[in-house]
Amino acid sequence: MLDSFLDWLTQASWKTVLPLLLLLNTFILLSCIIIGNKIVQWFYKRRVASLITTRPTEIYLAIMSVLLNTGVTVLGYYLWTNGVIVLSTSFGFFNWLDIIVLLLIMDLAMYIFHRFAHHKKIYPTIHRTHHRFEDPRPITLFALNPLENLGFGLLWLVVLTIYPASWIGIAGYLFLNVVFGLIGHLGVEPFPQSWVKHPVLKWISTSTYHAQHHQQEHYNYGFYTIIWDRIFGTLSPNYPSHFGEIVEKGTEGPCPDSKPT
Repeated sequence: MLDSFLDWLTQASWKTVLPLLLLLNTFILLSCIIIGNKIVQWFYKRRVASLITTRPTEIYLAIMSVLLNTGVTVLGYYLWTNGVIVLSTSFGFFNWLDIIVLLLIMDLAMYIFHRFAHHKKIYPTIHRTHHRFEDPRPITLFALNPLENLGFGLLWLVVLTIYPASWIGIAGYLFLNVVFGLIGHLGVEPFPQSWVKHPVLKWISTSTYHAQHHQQEHYNYGFYTIIWDRIFGTLSPNYPSHFGEIVEKGTEGPCPDSKPT
């Protein structure tokens, strides 16, 4: 069935592909907002950020993100149909491992990109837009500067041109990418206190982890894991001691090596 769908997709006209990809990215945005706000209601008492009303700027940036994400998806489609991106359609155990491989590759790549975006000469142009929202909420996931949005998207396409992943791996990664992004911008902590003490789960990022980055922007640069923050010494000293709590500005400990250069 997958082969039949891919055959149809390769032969579809742009009049069919463009609305389909735009609809897909719009669906992702609306799903994140609806599901995210529902989770916020369920865990409202475990706030890790001040939950304030969505601002018009966030709505505008979210719409821009949908359009830009669609553009990146269209470019990826073009590269795939022209043989630049090669994807496997086979099924097997190693295809499922692609999900983990892609998560780890992109986790490191986005950590590096994120650190770069915090450089004092780059930050005002690219990343300050996202940090205007110190108290994340679901829609904040999409409140990005267009240049940063394109940067992340192009980074993903570069990885796909280098690493010949399977369709299973790509679909699984993209799904988890949205899940992790939503969790990071909930503004509430759905995970129990025991999460940060578990030998495996403690390495996986949480809402607290990313909320602390919005509150203390020279810490917690990771996306899916906290591995690279631990390795490079950029993990907030308030994580996990303040897990599930709002961390006010001025409460961070010294971390001279992790501040923007």
